[in-house]
Amino acid sequence: MRRRAALGTLGALAAPGGAAVLLGACASLPPPLPPERSYSGRFAATATLDGRSDSQSGRFVLQTRGAELTLDLATPLGTTLARLQDGPEGARLRAPAPDGRMQEVQGASAEALALQLLGWPLPLAGIRFWIEGRPMPGAAVQLRGADGADLLQQDGWTIAVQERFADGLPRRLQITRPALAGTAPDQPPQPALNLRLVLDEPGGAAQ
Repeated sequence: MRRRAALGTLGALAAPGGAAVLLGACASLPPPLPPERSYSGRFAATATLDGRSDSQSGRFVLQTRGAELTLDLATPLGTTLARLQDGPEGARLRAPAPDGRMQEVQGASAEALALQLLGWPLPLAGIRFWIEGRPMPGAAVQLRGADGADLLQQDGWTIAVQERFADGLPRRLQITRPALAGTAPDQPPQPALNLRLVLDEPGGAAQ
């Protein structure tokens, strides 16, 4: 992914809002705790800000265990792009630095950490529910359908279920959000995001 300054860089790890920590000499991640539910497949993300676009595609693995969530992103060849973890104790994002070592940023919001490091926000609070075609509890939601796709709008995001498995669970989803204007010097504009997910198989209880 070609990261431009306006869309976020690895150098942003040292920006306010997150503390960068060097974790090791090689870009490897320990396995997460055994999940209760697991989803895997392909992703393609495009972030657009001020007429400039930045894209990334690859593989994802989303695992949940109680209130905890782990999202691993990798290139099509399996090289680690990032691991995002979210739970009651806060959020954590790990990604390889240019020198090959893992760097870690911690904060209260996984979405904010993703924006800081990757250059585009990831709605981790909702994605664990949206990937099953259901709204996130406790937040206002609008449901509607158009062109054969099921749509829900929640927390500023639009989630379209574009294809389903035989059992009715989503197979292809498109998750989008428009660009957001900056509201303060420490809250710069956020790019529009178009995130597409294609699941390998219906999500469910991990084996």
